[in-house]
Amino acid sequence: MAIYALDDIEPRIDPDAYVHPDATVIGDVHISAHASVWPQAVLRGDYGRIEIGERTSVQDGTVIHCTEVHPTIIGAECVIGHNVHIEGATIGDRCLIASGSVVLNGSVVERNAIVGAGAVVSFDGHVPARAMALGVPARIRENFEVPEGSFRFAVDKYVDNIQVYRQKLRRLD
Repeated sequence: MAIYALDDIEPRIDPDAYVHPDATVIGDVHISAHASVWPQAVLRGDYGRIEIGERTSVQDGTVIHCTEVHPTIIGAECVIGHNVHIEGATIGDRCLIASGSVVLNGSVVERNAIVGAGAVVSFDGHVPARAMALGVPARIRENFEVPEGSFRFAVDKYVDNIQVYRQKLRRLD
């Protein structure tokens, strides 16, 4: 695994979390129990802190960064899709941040919300609880409420993947 201290600041990774050998974790990063970080994801806690909640998956190619002003806090049971960019934002519990989306500095995505694939939540943006944000720039979809537990299957699947990968992943040179 590419896990790096930055000076005396070391990542804190729960023993029940999983970081794929091809992911990169640097500095002030805390990864909670049963969370997972997949290939080519980069979590760079050099300017501030990054927190990943329990049972959250950070999928392939995602970049998570922070600023001196805005830490990046991601809640429990979130699905952070492939090639997402989150920078200095707060993501509540049980959110789906879909593939290719961007959530920028000072933004807040409240509990049980969805940021749709390819959407961009601009600086200081806000996605209310159980809302869906779509487009560039992201706009809240009217007359729609995310059903409770609507992507629980994906959370469970990635938690299950932790054991599969721990037991069966082998590198072929």
